Amino acid sequence: MRDRYKEEVAPNLKEKFGIENPMRMPGLEKIVVNMGVGEAVVNSRALDGAMEDLSRITGQKAQLRRARKSIAGFKIREGMPVGARVTLRGEHMWEF
Repeated sequence: MRDRYKEEVAPNLKEKFGIENPMRMPGLEKIVVNMGVGEAVVNSRALDGAMEDLSRITGQKAQLRRARKSIAGFKIREGMPVGARVTLRGEHMWEF
């Protein structure tokens, strides 16, 4: 992906927007892979499986995400586990 960015995308952006200074070129900083698990409210094992799947897909350990606010309609309370997230930066980002 890095090669494609350097060989195809960057020159096209440079030409399209007339960018002369290479430090003004837009680039990728990070990729965030997020998975919400609605079933986690009822079944906590569903979240464990989702975290394991996300870790296998990205090659990094997934972070547990908790609800920030209580939402009665979804039967979610503040602090309940509701999903998983992985942030890829640097070389891991380009390999993804």
